[in-house]
Amino acid sequence: MATVATDPVDPQPPAPKQKKDRTHYLYVFVIVAVVAGAVLGLVAPEFARTLKPVGTAFIALIKMMIAPIIFCTIVLGVGSIAKAATVGKVGGLALAYFMAMSTMALGIGLVVGNLIHPGEGLNIQGSEYEITDTGHGDGEGGTIGFLLGIVPTSLLSSLTAGNILQTLFVALIVGFALQQMGPAGKPVLRAVGHLQALVFRILIMVMWAAPIGAFGAIAGVVGETGVQAIVSMATLMVAFYLTCVLFVVVVLGGILKAVTGINIFRLMKYLGREYLLIFSTSSSEAALPRLIAKMEHVGVSKPVVGVTVPTGYSFNLDGTAIYLTMAALFVASAMGSPLALGEQVSLLVFMIIASKGAAGVTGAGLATLAGGLQSHRPDLVDGVGIIVGIDRFMSEARALTNFTGNAVATLLIGRWTREIDLVQVERVLSGQDRFDESTMAAHAHAHGSTEDRTVAEHGPGARVEDSAAEKVEAAAGAGAR
Repeated sequence: MATVATDPVDPQPPAPKQKKDRTHYLYVFVIVAVVAGAVLGLVAPEFARTLKPVGTAFIALIKMMIAPIIFCTIVLGVGSIAKAATVGKVGGLALAYFMAMSTMALGIGLVVGNLIHPGEGLNIQGSEYEITDTGHGDGEGGTIGFLLGIVPTSLLSSLTAGNILQTLFVALIVGFALQQMGPAGKPVLRAVGHLQALVFRILIMVMWAAPIGAFGAIAGVVGETGVQAIVSMATLMVAFYLTCVLFVVVVLGGILKAVTGINIFRLMKYLGREYLLIFSTSSSEAALPRLIAKMEHVGVSKPVVGVTVPTGYSFNLDGTAIYLTMAALFVASAMGSPLALGEQVSLLVFMIIASKGAAGVTGAGLATLAGGLQSHRPDLVDGVGIIVGIDRFMSEARALTNFTGNAVATLLIGRWTREIDLVQVERVLSGQDRFDESTMAAHAHAHGSTEDRTVAEHGPGARVEDSAAEKVEAAAGAGAR
C-alpha cells in the first residue's frame, strides 16, 4: 500500500516568532519599583525621604524632551490636518468630531478631578522654580505680560528657553508656513518627521530610567506622608477607571445609539479580541490593522475607514485627554497648590493642542503632562514623579478608551456620510456574518501593525509612532482606492 504524503499543502514557511516588545519588561520593572518604593517608605521613612532627588533627576530628563516633542508633533500635526481636510467631506467631518470629543473628554477630566480632589492633603514640597524672563521688562504683568511672553526673543530661542508656550507658538507658525509652501514644504516636513523619530528614540531611552525614578519618587512621597500617599494614588486610579467606563458607556454609547441605533455593548462584544490584544500590550496601536479590517467587515465603506481610523489614532485620544487633566489636577493638589479656575481653562486649551503628541510612544503622555504644567505652573513639574509610579496602572484604561472612541467615530462618520450598510451592521453584530480571522491573519501579515513596522525598522522594543502626516497621507491613499 502506498504511503500517504505528509507534506503540508501550503508550501509557505511558518511565520517567524515575533519577539516580545521590550517595553513589556520596562512596565514590569516600574511596577516592581513602585511596590519596593512604597514598602521602603513605610519601613524606613527617614532613609526613603533622602531618595527624593532620584525622582527629581528623572523628571529633569523628561523636561529635557518636552520642547522638541511639542515642536515636532505640532508641526507635523498642522500639516496632517491640512492633508486630511483635502480628502473631502469625510476628513473635515472626522477632524471636527475629533476636536469636539477631545475637548469634551478634557472637560470631563477637569470636572471629575475637581469633584474628588484625590491628591488633597499630601502637601508634597517641590523644588523652587524661577519664572523664565520673557525679555519684555519687569513692569508688565497680568494678561498683557502673559501674551507678550508667548512671543520668543528669536525663533530658535523658543526651543532652548524652556518656555513651552513659546515653543507651541513657534511650532504653529512653522506648521502654517509649511502649509503655505505647498509641495516645496514637503522635504522640510519629512525632515521634521525624521527629527521626531530621533526625539522619540531618545525618549524611549530615557524611559528605561523610569523604574529608578519611580522608586525614588514613590519612596520619597510615602516616606513623607505615609499611607496617605498610597490611598491618594489608589483613589486617582479608581476614579480614572470609573471615568473612562462612564465616558465609553454614557457619552460614546449615547451618541452611537442616537445617531446609528447601535448598542455600544454589542459593538464592544464584536471587538472583544481587539480589547484582549490592547489589554495585553497597553497600546491601541497594536490593534490598528484589525480595527480597519473589522470596520470594513461591519459595513462601513473603505474610503471612510481608510480616512477616519488612521486620523483618529493621532487626533482622537479620549482616554489620554481624560488622563492628562485628572493627572494635572492630582499633581497640583498633592503639592498643596491647586490650580485656579483660569489656570485650569488655559491648561485645557493647551492640552487640546499638545495632547495630539501623546499617542503611541512610551513616555509621550508624561512629557505632554509635564509640558502643560511647565507652561502654566513650573513649580508643579516635580510632582509628575508621583504619576510615573502609577502611570502604568492607568495605561490600559487609556488605550481601551482611545480604541473604543475610534471605533465609534468610524461608525458615526459612516452614518453621517451615508457610507454605512446598516443591514450588514445588524448581520455582523448579531453573529450571522462572522469575521474571518484567517483573512485578518493574511491582512495583518501583509500590512503589519504600526508597532511591527517600527520593530522591523528600528529594532525590538521600539515604539516610535508613525507621524500624523504619514498616517493621514496613507489614509488619503486608502480612501482614494
